[in-house]
Amino acid sequence: MAFISLGIVVIVVSDSRNEQTDKSGKVLEERIINSGHKLVEKIFLKDNLDDIKRKLKLLVNSNNHNVIILSGGTGLTGRDSTPEAVKSIITKEIPGFGEIFRMISYNKISTSSLQSRAVAGLSGDKFIFALPGSPGACKDAWDNILVHQLNSDTKPCNLVELIPRLREK
Repeated sequence: MAFISLGIVVIVVSDSRNEQTDKSGKVLEERIINSGHKLVEKIFLKDNLDDIKRKLKLLVNSNNHNVIILSGGTGLTGRDSTPEAVKSIITKEIPGFGEIFRMISYNKISTSSLQSRAVAGLSGDKFIFALPGSPGACKDAWDNILVHQLNSDTKPCNLVELIPRLREK
């Protein structure tokens, strides 16, 4: 199968980051473009459950992208609400994503990896991935998981080959 370029939206969830101070979103942006995919949009949202859910619902119903990647808001503090927002939108969870991400993190930061609530799932025909907000976590997730699973050339299987069948009943 020839490489298929996907449309990807990045959402930076942060109460303090913007285009000038953002590092994690830039990491994802560079990697998305360098891997041959299209960055459709980069959005900054405050860490607010209702705002994140509202934006995700709009994006799930849009047709100009295949993937939504959120960075930030996955920790344990009171304002961290990205996993709850994602879980309220997805219809099928991809538990292996969080498991593999924490395994990769464990090899770098040991037991501190248990603080990550990275999560992924499917809503309609959109893949949604919620990553921690650190540049290192975004690098780890992209370089070790997403670049492969969002590549139609990855064998024995990848998420791209599922796209035509995601809306089957």
